[in-house]
Amino acid sequence: MSFLRIPKNVTALSKFSRTYFSTSSRMSQQPDGLILGVYKDLTLANSVKALDENVKTQLTEQLKNSGATGKLGELRVLYGLDSCPKQVAVVGLGKAAEASVPKNMENARKAAAIGARALREQGAKVIAVDSLGSLQGAVEGAKLGLYSFDSLKAEKSRKPLVEVTPYDQTEQESSAWKNGLACSEAQNFARILAETPANHMTPRLFADQVASKLSPLENVEVIVRDGEWAEEMKMGAFLSVTRGSAAPPRFVEIHYRGGKENEKPLALVGKGVTFDSGGISIKPSANMHLMKGDMGGAAAVAGAMFGIASLQLPINVVACIPLCENMPSGTATKPGDVITAMNGKTIEVLNTDAEGRLILADAIYYASTTFKPHTLIDVATLTGAMVIALGDVFSGVFTNSDSLWKQLDDAGHNTSDMFWRMPLHPSYKKLITESPVADLMNVGSRAGGSCTAAIFLKEFVAGLDDEEADEAEQIRFAHIDIAGSMDSGSTNGYTIKGMTGRPTRSLIEFARTFQ
Repeated sequence: MSFLRIPKNVTALSKFSRTYFSTSSRMSQQPDGLILGVYKDLTLANSVKALDENVKTQLTEQLKNSGATGKLGELRVLYGLDSCPKQVAVVGLGKAAEASVPKNMENARKAAAIGARALREQGAKVIAVDSLGSLQGAVEGAKLGLYSFDSLKAEKSRKPLVEVTPYDQTEQESSAWKNGLACSEAQNFARILAETPANHMTPRLFADQVASKLSPLENVEVIVRDGEWAEEMKMGAFLSVTRGSAAPPRFVEIHYRGGKENEKPLALVGKGVTFDSGGISIKPSANMHLMKGDMGGAAAVAGAMFGIASLQLPINVVACIPLCENMPSGTATKPGDVITAMNGKTIEVLNTDAEGRLILADAIYYASTTFKPHTLIDVATLTGAMVIALGDVFSGVFTNSDSLWKQLDDAGHNTSDMFWRMPLHPSYKKLITESPVADLMNVGSRAGGSCTAAIFLKEFVAGLDDEEADEAEQIRFAHIDIAGSMDSGSTNGYTIKGMTGRPTRSLIEFARTFQ
């Protein structure tokens, strides 16, 4: 059996982590930029009350003279304010004192991101951030808004390094500031993993990146397994996808032990196809370059594990991430081939471009039988049908548990990275069980494609179909399809054009519900 346990002293190796992982707790120099917020009636928000009356008067007069209205996202950059950094970005927060805490957080995120990018363009190197109605939202927005994947560009074309610090330095040690840093860093980590070109992010390199980032954290163990181990585990579904590629597969386990020793864990499973050509059922060439992000589920799971461990949440979590490429070659799985999954079920592969559910099948079965979690969630860029159904606004959730859906829905609303419930109904099962040669088919009809994919995955959660099993002992299962939310076509607020890293922050927020 072949695997690698990553030691605690592993060296950080990412050449792509140039700016995005910086969470310095102390300023290297005095701020040369400041982000403040203003509401629709031009009432100044939060820490500006610490400014003396002369500065407040200067600030208000400049805003009025500029025609500012305080509309959410409206930006004014002001200069020459007494006792302030040389440039102050004042960003509209919309209506004052929203009753909804999540709404205040989201407004703060958007405002801080807009202000931070504007000040960076003006040459600011250290930006102080006011709490803008929500300190956690403000730091998340600033860090997410400053993200830029440019390390493969010429140095002169890269965005400059920027340090972010709270305007009120007493907030440096607050839980809100630490939460905001951890959550934003987690999502930026997921963004980097997903955005990195496939020749720089093979299964091996993905595993190395995750081990480098997470192994130094307290209560974390990272185990990287290889194809030989998968063969010994009889993961025929996973291995069927890897056969066309020259890049060896990896299977990453991340264990975070923050709860009681014998407490059942939460299990997260992430689809990790580091490039998806479609295999023999090859995709059209248009936009195939985006398939470097077909490991967006794995990236979000790895990011969430980083956030959970950074915050030292008092729970046990295990993550399973199968990693491979899906490529056409003389050794690739062919349409019509029959393979055998780890749980013994045979699968007729009708379409090799429906590969994600195959690697997830073995990972889900392994996680559910080996670790016996109370809850198992898989995250995957799984179906084009989900893009058509939900676009890039929501991630689709298929679950057998009303209580699990409620927790996920609440988490999504709290982070403004939202979910929409889709049907996980047994009626869809007949569409994948009519093969004349195997137990299952890896695709059904074109109709309900996301639903048949979800019901396929449910077949590999151990014990769900055992009618005699105690309901309290059954695993709560959810499949999250992020095919639509994985990518953004434009920059807006703290959303940056490219791979989004969603739903990393929502998974972290969901994990909090077990505290």
